[in-house]
Amino acid sequence: MQDPLDAVRAERALVGTDARGSRLRRQIPAAILTVRTHLQCHVSRPDSFDGASFPGLDLAYMPKTPRNTPSAKIIEILAFPDAQLLDVTGPLQVFASANDWARQCGKPPRYTVRLVARTTPVMTSSGLGLMAAELSGPAAGLDTLMVAGGSGVHRASQDAALVRWLRQRSGRARRVASICTGAFLLGAAGLLRGRRAVTHWSECAALACQNPSTTVEVDPIYVRDGQVWSSAGVTAGIDLALALVEEDIGHAAAIAVARDLVVFLKRPGGQAQFSSALTLQQTDATFDGLHAWIAEHLGSDLTISALAAEAAMSERSFVRHYRGATGFTPARAVERMRVEAAQQLLLGTSMPIKRIVQRCGFGSEETMRRSFHRQLATAPREFRQRFAASPATKIR
Repeated sequence: MQDPLDAVRAERALVGTDARGSRLRRQIPAAILTVRTHLQCHVSRPDSFDGASFPGLDLAYMPKTPRNTPSAKIIEILAFPDAQLLDVTGPLQVFASANDWARQCGKPPRYTVRLVARTTPVMTSSGLGLMAAELSGPAAGLDTLMVAGGSGVHRASQDAALVRWLRQRSGRARRVASICTGAFLLGAAGLLRGRRAVTHWSECAALACQNPSTTVEVDPIYVRDGQVWSSAGVTAGIDLALALVEEDIGHAAAIAVARDLVVFLKRPGGQAQFSSALTLQQTDATFDGLHAWIAEHLGSDLTISALAAEAAMSERSFVRHYRGATGFTPARAVERMRVEAAQQLLLGTSMPIKRIVQRCGFGSEETMRRSFHRQLATAPREFRQRFAASPATKIR
C-alpha cells in the first residue's frame, strides 16, 4: 500500500509542474483546512486511519458511519398517589411501541420515558404500586411533560410543592400534556390560563368552574392549544400519545403503533357518546336494548306506559326492575339522555334551540331549561356560549 504521505507529496509535485502551480499550491492546503474544520464540528480527530499514521500532517477525517441519528426525546410522566393506572401505562406503551417500530426499521429508539413522582413506589387507584424516579431538577433535559389523572388529582392539586415543581418544569418542556383529570393539575399550575382544554366528560363542568379563563370542551378526544395538550377520559390518553408520535415521527410510525395496539389512530366520535349510556349500563345489561331504542326515539312521547310496553313488562314491574337495574327512575333516565343529546346538538351544530327542543323531546324551552339546571346547573344558551368551540381548535 502506498504511504499516504508519498501520495500527498506526489500530488504536490504534479501541481508544481503546472503553470498555475503557485496558485493551486495555495488552494489545496486551504481546501484541506476548510474540510478539516467542518468535520471537527462533528467527529473527533483520530491519530491514525485504518492503521496508517500521519505524523506531522493534520488531515480531515471522515467516519465510516455518519453520526446523524436523532437523539431520543425525553418524556416525563408525572404520577401521584391514587393516579389512574391506565393514564400512566397507556401513553407509556404507545411510546414503547414506537421505539419497537424504530428498531424494526433499523433506527435507534426515539423516546426515553421516565415516570416521576414525589415518592416511590407511587400507589395507583387500582392498588398497583409503580416504581418512579424522583422529581427532576429544573435544568434536566426534557422534551415532553405529561401529567396523569385519577381520583387523587384533587389532593395532588393542593400540594403546593408539587404544583410549584410542575410550573417550573413545564418551562423546560417543548410541550405539556394532561391525561384525563390531569388537566386539574395543569390548571392549578396556571398552565391552562386563556387556553382550550378537555378532561373526562364527568369533570368538564368542575374544570370550567375552577378555571374560569379556560374554555373547556366537553366532546373532543383530545385538544391541542399551542404547546399545551389535554385528553378526555382515561383511554383517550392513548389517542393523545399516538398524536404526539405522529407529530414526532410521522404518520407511518403512528399507524404502525395503532395497529400493534389494536386501536384507532383517530377514533370516530367524541367522548360524549360514552357518558349517559355508560352510566345507565354500569351495573346491569337488562335494559341495554331499551336504552338504544330510547336514544332513537327521544323526540317521541316516552311515557312510562310506552317504555313498559317496549320492555314487554307491566308498568309497575317495569318501574321496579328498571330502578333496581340502573339506580334511576325511568323519567330521570330519559331526562339524562335528552340533556345529553341536546348538549351534542348545542356544541356540534348551529341549530336553533327551538328545533333542539323538538328533536330531543323536551316539549318546551322551559322544560329543557329546567332539565339543564337539574343536570348541569346551567341554562342551554349559557352552555352553548360557554363550551362551544370553533372546528379549527377541536380534534376528534
